[in-house]
Amino acid sequence: MGPTFPDLVARASALTDRRRLLGVCGPPGAGKSTLAARLAEALGERAALVGMDGFHLAQRVLDRLGAAEVKGAPHTFDADGYADLLARLKARTDKIVYAPEFRREIEEPVACAVPVPRDVPLVITEGNYLLHWPRVRALLDEVWYVDVPDDVRRERLWRRHMAYGRTSLEAWERTMGSDERNAVLIAAGREHADLVVTP
Repeated sequence: MGPTFPDLVARASALTDRRRLLGVCGPPGAGKSTLAARLAEALGERAALVGMDGFHLAQRVLDRLGAAEVKGAPHTFDADGYADLLARLKARTDKIVYAPEFRREIEEPVACAVPVPRDVPLVITEGNYLLHWPRVRALLDEVWYVDVPDDVRRERLWRRHMAYGRTSLEAWERTMGSDERNAVLIAAGREHADLVVTP
């Protein structure tokens, strides 16, 4: 049996003695966004939540690159921009840093949507590729990998895609297509995580 949520809150709380960066990663549909949000809520003013998804390339850029159908793959993000932001957050030299946020209802990132004051000790960041991009991994004090059974993860994704307008067939094709390829890539980094969380 894996750690309970109170165990995770206690472990995250132990990272609040100074500016630390905690990464929460896992494949699409694993529940990393939910876990990261719950942790941030539990820690209150001691934590800020910054998502990797804020560095999605804009839809018009994806269209121009011919990458719209594989949105979510590593090359559809500004990985260097994300690493640069994490480096600024780690340095803690700015009075406040404004991070972007991905808005799923419009399928676009929104700039400067998440303020992170200098006096917040813990920054929780969540996303798929925290263990895939070496520069990002090097900036994180800990990375937790969220692992759930594949059938659970796939059903969540299928339902999510339908909730945002795809037909049942389109949703399943996306789930078993680019989402599944990304999940295999992400799972390759599981062994390098500091902690594996199995909700």
